[in-house]
Amino acid sequence: MKRLHTDLVDPDDISRPNGQFLGFPYSLEESQFVFFPVPWDVTTSYGGGTVNGAQAIIDASVQLEPTDYHVAEAWKIGHYTIPISEVIKAKNKQMRSIAKTVITYQEEGKSYQDSKIQSELKTVNDACEELNHWVYNQTKALLHQNKLIGLIGGDHSVPYGYIKALTEHYGEYGILQIDAHADLRKAYEGFTYSHASIMHNVLKLPEISHLIQVGLRDFSQGEREQADQDQRVTWFTDWEIKDKAYQGYLWSNQCQEIINCLPEQVYISFDIDGLNPHFCPNTGTPVPGGLDFNQVIYLIIALVKAGKRVIGFDLCEVSPNLNNLEDEWDGNVGARVAYKLANLMFASQDYSLALSH
Repeated sequence: MKRLHTDLVDPDDISRPNGQFLGFPYSLEESQFVFFPVPWDVTTSYGGGTVNGAQAIIDASVQLEPTDYHVAEAWKIGHYTIPISEVIKAKNKQMRSIAKTVITYQEEGKSYQDSKIQSELKTVNDACEELNHWVYNQTKALLHQNKLIGLIGGDHSVPYGYIKALTEHYGEYGILQIDAHADLRKAYEGFTYSHASIMHNVLKLPEISHLIQVGLRDFSQGEREQADQDQRVTWFTDWEIKDKAYQGYLWSNQCQEIINCLPEQVYISFDIDGLNPHFCPNTGTPVPGGLDFNQVIYLIIALVKAGKRVIGFDLCEVSPNLNNLEDEWDGNVGARVAYKLANLMFASQDYSLALSH
């Protein structure tokens, strides 16, 4: 893939807000990469607000520099941002209210299997399934246009439709998941497409050959057992990573172990809570510990240098500080992760031509 633009962006000029990531001026037709925002956090079980994650990332992105240390002339790639769907956002607000009723019912000591709550539960599950179909159709159309896509959530339930579309477009591939949680629960709180069930559902797709989960530090016994039973799943928990580091084992060697577990085609599923909460204090389910920002970037760069092809990614669970909208830290970090992932995904199509370091 080649950089198509030479004079549309001055990398030394300021970025001007225009609704696009980093204020880029490119149209969909002339862009090679597309940010696809999904404003949805219906099944969030703890802290809310990820419905606004994509907007927070876009707003903060104008503070970034278009120059990327690792990808030469990244601003010439052509990045386009699909407008945030107000229809989906309104549907989320409606369904979120109903989902809270189901969650509250269970917090009172009752079961989601009770007949009294089945109507509300079905309404939410049907809406989540419709969301999956919408994401699937939208991303499938973009893939048919040969676009590289980065999905921006929203909670971690939203990439399912995109992951399914990629299986039809690329066939078999593996997933590199950066996350504090395994997300292998079955119908968590009764929600079939919960943010805590995304990987349980993804593993039902036969084209998913590997699921490599990095940074885990909060999981259930059932998730542990499922991971042990499914040969496609490999864990690199935060505990193991830190134990090795404390004993002098280089991160570069650990990255090589992770990369060796992955096939040629890789999808990156990046839950922001895989990072240390210092980088994402307002994410919905923060967990102490976690990976450093540059530590994860090093891993992705090593993946690209190893010749793996990144066919897609999602970045989920970024949540702005609703109590202080001037606090852009979560959006700032999210924007930097998103831009780096986009550029490295582009570089992975032919890293020998794209990587500058």
